[in-house]
Amino acid sequence: MEWDTPIEFAPVILMFKDPDRVFSIRTAMGAANALIREFPCDDGEEFLLAIKLCLDVVKGIADPEQLRAAIIRAAEEAGVTAIAVLH
Repeated sequence: MEWDTPIEFAPVILMFKDPDRVFSIRTAMGAANALIREFPCDDGEEFLLAIKLCLDVVKGIADPEQLRAAIIRAAEEAGVTAIAVLH
């Protein structure tokens, strides 16, 4: 299992209430860091699913796009603005 493996997906920009807290997420490691360190709550159903998908993507048993969608749902659940960037 390699956390620094660059399994990328189209970026999701997270904007928190503090304007200095803006994150662009495009990897499982970036997602895990943002979820664990930055999210205002850590007990929501979508939050927990997103955490699980971070690990599943690194293990190769989930698609990075599943994680991307989960991050967006977790952000909505937590009241965090998520901007889905498309290439």
